[in-house]
Amino acid sequence: MYLKKINLKKKYALVTGAGKGLGRACSIALAEAGATVIALSRTQKDLDRLQKDIKKVKGKIIKINCDVMNYSDLKSKIEKIKFIDILVNNAGTNIPEPFVKIKQRSMNYIVDLNLKAAFNVAQLVVKKMLKNKKRGGSIINMSSQLGHVGMTGRNVYNMTKFGIEGLTKGMGVELATRNIRVNSVAPTFVETPMVKRFFKNKKFKKLAIGNIPMGKAAKESDVATAVCFLASDAAAMITGTSILIDGGWTAK
Repeated sequence: MYLKKINLKKKYALVTGAGKGLGRACSIALAEAGATVIALSRTQKDLDRLQKDIKKVKGKIIKINCDVMNYSDLKSKIEKIKFIDILVNNAGTNIPEPFVKIKQRSMNYIVDLNLKAAFNVAQLVVKKMLKNKKRGGSIINMSSQLGHVGMTGRNVYNMTKFGIEGLTKGMGVELATRNIRVNSVAPTFVETPMVKRFFKNKKFKKLAIGNIPMGKAAKESDVATAVCFLASDAAAMITGTSILIDGGWTAK
């Protein structure tokens, strides 16, 4: 047989920022692929809504109410999880501002969430994975096309996502012999609630879509499917790299 299938049965997948947007989409897709989803979100009502969505696809979910920027609580809750086979390191945000007008408050918040918290989650999960040597693991860091190219008004986001790409490569190389694969997915603008808010600015929407050769935004399912592929044994020889889901934006 040459076709490897995406089968995540008996796998435990931790998803951060699981309550909304791409985190929610990835959680549902992972459940559809057979994984038990360990959904981590700071908003309990989002977790409760996700639980209903996952039940609709006959999936399994473990809910964890936690803010990834609260390190002591994060550490405590991850240490209590028995197995983690897959990490979707997804929690993140963006506050678009022109470079000379970037506020220290905004910069610190984006760096703390997108980069420092992502590092902390990854480190805590890797320690857990290394204790269960036979299981190995797959880590998928949520990056962006803006981890590969620059864009006006998104300098801090650029900085954090380029950092995520660097972290992915470093981890991928270092953990390759420990049976832990590390990759990123780098989407273009995706039809999430956050992007829909950005697209209310018609000028910006025209600029963004105009930069995508395929002429359309990505769907949440485009990203979630790539995440499930990287999480599975179908991607057994893929580590330290980034899958661009950008409709050709970075090919230009």
